[in-house]
Amino acid sequence: MNAILALVAFIGVIIVWNVAFQRNIGEAMVLGFLASAAFGGADAPRVAWDSLVAGLKSEITFAALAFVFVSELLTRTGLVQRMIDILSSLLGRRRGGSAYAATVASGLFGAVAHNGAAIVATVGSLAIPWMKRSRASGETAALVLSGNAGVGATFPFSGAFFVLLAAPTVLPVLSSSDVVGTLFVTGAWMVAMRLVVAYAIVRWRGVGTMAARDIRPLRASFGAGWTSLLVLAAVAVPVLLTSGPVSDRATERLGGLDTSDAVPLLVWLPVVMLIAGLLVERGTLPHGGAAWWRLLGLVGPQLGLVGVTMVSAFAASEVLDRLGLGAELTPYLEDLRDVPPLVAALVVGLILVIVAGPLNTTSTLAAVGPVAFAALTASGIPAHVAFAAVIVWASSEGCSPPGAAPLYVAASIADVDPARIFLPVALYYLVPTYVFGVLIATGALWIPG
Repeated sequence: MNAILALVAFIGVIIVWNVAFQRNIGEAMVLGFLASAAFGGADAPRVAWDSLVAGLKSEITFAALAFVFVSELLTRTGLVQRMIDILSSLLGRRRGGSAYAATVASGLFGAVAHNGAAIVATVGSLAIPWMKRSRASGETAALVLSGNAGVGATFPFSGAFFVLLAAPTVLPVLSSSDVVGTLFVTGAWMVAMRLVVAYAIVRWRGVGTMAARDIRPLRASFGAGWTSLLVLAAVAVPVLLTSGPVSDRATERLGGLDTSDAVPLLVWLPVVMLIAGLLVERGTLPHGGAAWWRLLGLVGPQLGLVGVTMVSAFAASEVLDRLGLGAELTPYLEDLRDVPPLVAALVVGLILVIVAGPLNTTSTLAAVGPVAFAALTASGIPAHVAFAAVIVWASSEGCSPPGAAPLYVAASIADVDPARIFLPVALYYLVPTYVFGVLIATGALWIPG
């Protein structure tokens, strides 16, 4: 029970410190990490240090910080604004068009990049300012983007996909060819679910059309801002190098070296975006050391908060893994054998959603995915269906406060207090994700086998 108690302490400390004492989320995450590490007993200092180092080394931590800096810089130079002008000319007159576009864009980008923090940062750097110009509040904009963060994990070839596929309870039963089509359809279902949620948000939270005087003719906006689209074209380079036929050809040219290792997507996406942005915006960048120092002074507080939050979140995930969270949850999941499929789906889904709160999708699947899959198949659920349902529940990391890293990235871009969207993101996205997982597990939603 030590690891389970550490998980409870981590969540409890964050809620008490952030909500009851009204302190910022960075402080709360640090204290939550220390509280969970304390359950290491005599080894607590070593567990805390090793976990902290792991958090500092995380590519996702770097990506979150880099994307926050890049989006802030490009917004201040006007590049993002010119992109938004083009998009607003196309869809700005449609009520809620910004929310629908953000949802579809997250699905398209997520099908390739998969990472929740990268989805929020890349799409959010464009969509969040646009939604604000559509008279949506910052909280609503952050809500939509954080809720869309997990959609990438539900498509095939994500890290979560391979972690679960290699699990000892899955490998003897399924091969990649058995579930590729399954996951493509599952991902499409999750995008469709988010479009329905976006419709509700548009109606209930007041995402309108942009003001007519704020929408330029398409010819004018495209003529002034077409160079800004070169940044998006540049972002496609590392994506293409790590996926599809281009990746296969590049691997052959590199003598068999996997291009995903040679070109880590989370590292190169923000780097390429920054280089392209600097080239396109070279005439509007700050001039002189003093101007750059002022810019860094404005961006610095955001980077500090996001950095502390991300490092603490991943360090706490590492602590829970080292304490044996997956092993301690195993007996509870194994008790589900031979129970009705609906009951198994309800209980397994709830456990996965709870565990995905402080952990990312991959860590959740590494910890409890194998046993969760075994429990679902033991209850009579087909293997490919169980595979899809487990990934859907684990993908709730972006909408599972208080430990949802993508939520803090979205809140940082929108410049809002993350705690203000804890309840809305759970109601609008976490609950539907849980329900859709149950519907998939019980066969109410069709997916191919």
